[in-house]
Amino acid sequence: MRKKLLSVLAASACVSATAAPYALDPLHTNITFEIDHVISTNRGKFDKKEGAADFDLAAKSGSVTLTVDTASINTGIPPFTKQLQSKDFFNVEQYPTATFVSENVVFNGDKIAEVNGSLTMLGKTNPVKLKAIRFACVFNGMLQREVCGGDFEATINRSAWGMVWGIPRFPDAVRLLLQVEAIKQ
Repeated sequence: MRKKLLSVLAASACVSATAAPYALDPLHTNITFEIDHVISTNRGKFDKKEGAADFDLAAKSGSVTLTVDTASINTGIPPFTKQLQSKDFFNVEQYPTATFVSENVVFNGDKIAEVNGSLTMLGKTNPVKLKAIRFACVFNGMLQREVCGGDFEATINRSAWGMVWGIPRFPDAVRLLLQVEAIKQ
């Protein structure tokens, strides 16, 4: 009888589950990029970002929005950072933000496998597929809330957004790496 009652409770919990809102935790979220540079790899990150997500893990659905302050780009090399902020690359004066909006979230079992969406920057929108390297949801004892997050990656061609400076001397392909944590609201 106890086993049957637990099965009924579990089934009813799945049926009544709805998408829950999550807020991006900027302290535990990093957006970085890598691009080949002759004999090494140039890396950078964006210091200011915000976003939100909705997940219904039982229904295997969700949505994600992420906005990046492009002027917050930081390579650790001031002249390189300034060049990336210029009209040759991010043109931060005219385009102060870049935005990713998911179109669908693909699950593999109870874990997110990829997030497909559109990345808008420099006034152009193109599809981007963020592949999940890992993903999990856990109860955070300090926050007394559920936290979901993981590591995601994608490779994009910067020329699709009009960033053509230095091609072909410097590659078109840029690897994006996202470490994301979001707190259930």
